[in-house]
Amino acid sequence: MKKLWELRRKPLSLILRLSVLLSAATVIFIIVFLVGYILVKGIPHLTPSLFSPKYNSDNQSMLPALINTVLMTALTLLIAAPLGIFSAIYLVEYAGRGNKLVSVVRMAAETLSGIPSIVYGLFGSLFFVFALKMGLSLLSGALTLAIMILPLIMRTTEEALLSVPDSFREGSFGLGAGRLRTVFAVVLPSAVPGILAGVILAVGRVVGETAALIFTAGTVAKIPNRLLSSTRTLSVHMYILSGEGFYINQTYATAVVLLILVVCINALSSFMAKRIAGGKTER
Repeated sequence: MKKLWELRRKPLSLILRLSVLLSAATVIFIIVFLVGYILVKGIPHLTPSLFSPKYNSDNQSMLPALINTVLMTALTLLIAAPLGIFSAIYLVEYAGRGNKLVSVVRMAAETLSGIPSIVYGLFGSLFFVFALKMGLSLLSGALTLAIMILPLIMRTTEEALLSVPDSFREGSFGLGAGRLRTVFAVVLPSAVPGILAGVILAVGRVVGETAALIFTAGTVAKIPNRLLSSTRTLSVHMYILSGEGFYINQTYATAVVLLILVVCINALSSFMAKRIAGGKTER
């Protein structure tokens, strides 16, 4: 009977193992193919004129769009990250587990996470651009993107805080620390890697966003001199160049720069997470 069970079990294990290996190989192939295709098509067209200070019909410079992307990402995170992190701290550490408010907020965050970006763009256009009269500007785009990534940062931060063992909190309380000191001195340092993972995902969504920014930030290819100036990010720059049909080579070159930018941001965030985790371990 035991041998018969093993004979039945081995084919199933083999099939499952092959399925896992095939799935992993497929994902790796797709990633390598996409990255390789972008690099092969874009690197030969990276010329100095693409990094000139001003955009015009002769050089299609991406430098203003690159600077605008960094500014848009920084301003969006400056607005969304504190709100998302502090909201998650309240829901996990102060609201009490099992609270109805927590359940409602979680459901609302999950619902907002699934809304298409074009809907956020229409809302930002109607509210920030026209109702508040901010116009197509850097600030309108940043506020719209902040609303878009707020549920993502809040939910990932909440999960990171929930993953911290309760024994950490109990030990801190036992030593006489208050709740506020426990949260910022014990819980948050332990949850930093998970929080940074959510921030990285949010940065990826901000950098790659197009639809919402066309409705709120505009398409002007120049470096803004104030928050209410219209801007164009790299993703919008790529969309416009590809839509015109005359600058496909420059579009691939822009894709290479965008890919490098995302990789650098992710590498920097991972480095910071390791340094923070390493420093905590040494202490």
